[in-house]
Amino acid sequence: MKFLIIGLGNIGTEYEGSRHNIGFMVVDHLAKKNGATFTTQRYASVCEIKYKGNTLILIKPTTYMNLSGKAVNYWLSCEKIPIEQSLTIVDDLALDVGQIRMKSSGSDGGHNGLANIAESIGTTKYPRLRFGIGNNYAKGFQIDYVLGKFSQEETKIIDPKLDMAGEMIQSFTFAGITNTMNLYNNK
Repeated sequence: MKFLIIGLGNIGTEYEGSRHNIGFMVVDHLAKKNGATFTTQRYASVCEIKYKGNTLILIKPTTYMNLSGKAVNYWLSCEKIPIEQSLTIVDDLALDVGQIRMKSSGSDGGHNGLANIAESIGTTKYPRLRFGIGNNYAKGFQIDYVLGKFSQEETKIIDPKLDMAGEMIQSFTFAGITNTMNLYNNK
């Protein structure tokens, strides 16, 4: 089977390592661990890895966060992958730094990337991996916080969680979303 694994983020060196780019960081980490290299293709940087007989197509949309749906819709259609065989990795302010939760569907929670995906594919019922970035910012400074870089202390928490996120992605493609949620969501 084929799966589309979508890491959300913004392209450009000014966004590298930002909290908002944790989706890019997760798929970059998974690609590197599997010896895969991204190439720039239509609407996304793309690479492919194999896991237990399945093909995982990893994408990092090049459309910027707020237009991520364009890339997701294109690659789902291009690869003929059903929405339930996709997984969107996204930053989440509602979770503590390094907390990871998989969900089978849900609202966008005010996240413009998720809102655009739902608008583009016509449903909020698509799997996502929410990666906590915390919410340690003063009122009115959410954008600065989200687009800011992780602190050294946060990086010490995040780095090992990149491995866990990769394990969760692989589990999703092999064991399914329910088993993966049961196994990992309370860790």
